[in-house]
Amino acid sequence: MFALGVAIPAGAASAAPPTGQRAAAAPDGDEEGGTPALRAQLEAASKGYLDAKRALATSVQRQQQLATQLKTTETELTARSGKVDEIAGLAYRTGRLGTVSALLNSSNPEGFMDRAVTLDAVAANEDRALRDLIATRDEVNRTRVALDGEIREQRKQVTVMAKRKEQAERALTVATTKPRTTADSGSNRGTSAANATAAPRNSDGSWPSESCSVNDPTPATGCITPRTLHALNQAKAAGFTRYVSCHRNGGSGEHPKGRACDFAAQKGGFGGDATGGDKTYGNNLAAYFIRNADRLAVLYVIWYRQIWLPSSGWKSYSGAGGDPSSDHTNHVHLSVY
Repeated sequence: MFALGVAIPAGAASAAPPTGQRAAAAPDGDEEGGTPALRAQLEAASKGYLDAKRALATSVQRQQQLATQLKTTETELTARSGKVDEIAGLAYRTGRLGTVSALLNSSNPEGFMDRAVTLDAVAANEDRALRDLIATRDEVNRTRVALDGEIREQRKQVTVMAKRKEQAERALTVATTKPRTTADSGSNRGTSAANATAAPRNSDGSWPSESCSVNDPTPATGCITPRTLHALNQAKAAGFTRYVSCHRNGGSGEHPKGRACDFAAQKGGFGGDATGGDKTYGNNLAAYFIRNADRLAVLYVIWYRQIWLPSSGWKSYSGAGGDPSSDHTNHVHLSVY
């Protein structure tokens, strides 16, 4: 279940337990609570929600760019339409005889050639103006079509987000085994004003695919993903330096994949139900991860019999076993994308 872990003070790889204290081992088993099926549903729902949210944000940004482009192009279209109208009006007033008269009024062959060249240049300018007008009209039409496409894309992603939200909440409802009292809800709320440095994203705003490829610096040993390490280091930098355990061999959930860490609420490690200052520490740590969910690619947070999902916020997490580990009353569980 849990491997023993220590949170790492800034500048150190690990910290020994305070004098006279020993990190308490969590009982063997699956301390994340619930079932593998539940966690698979939550992972799929949260990842799908975050993917759709990113696609929606990208589409909104593209729509804004297209709207600006359309405004500029329509201004150009108005100007070029006016220019072509002037040319058409002049041609209507002078007709083809105007061109012939200009040539006949030449006093010598050189003048005739000069006027012919000039008239040829005028014709080329008129042709260019007409071509520019047609090209600008085509650009306006293409931009409008692209805008319509972005609006359809946004509707699609909003629908996906709603379905993923429903998927997560339905999975939690099915897994509910114990009703929670009103006192439980809301009792895990904390505060945090710290902003994390954002984890690297792809150029399109999506999260890069990562494997369990870097060393787990906590005493759990093993590997974690670069994004998990980033979240761990950011939490430490924000002052959350108590015991931590990340990788775990075997079982289901995010720990074996290197995508999860458990942050002990007590200074001495994973003990009983957190109370007093330890409870406040856990509340504030959970609040920190929620505040920085977009920056740290938070998939979900579990703390004190509740789970925070990017789609739904805090929800009862009652697929627990009645002990501090599976109830998550002695540690904050963080899973990242």
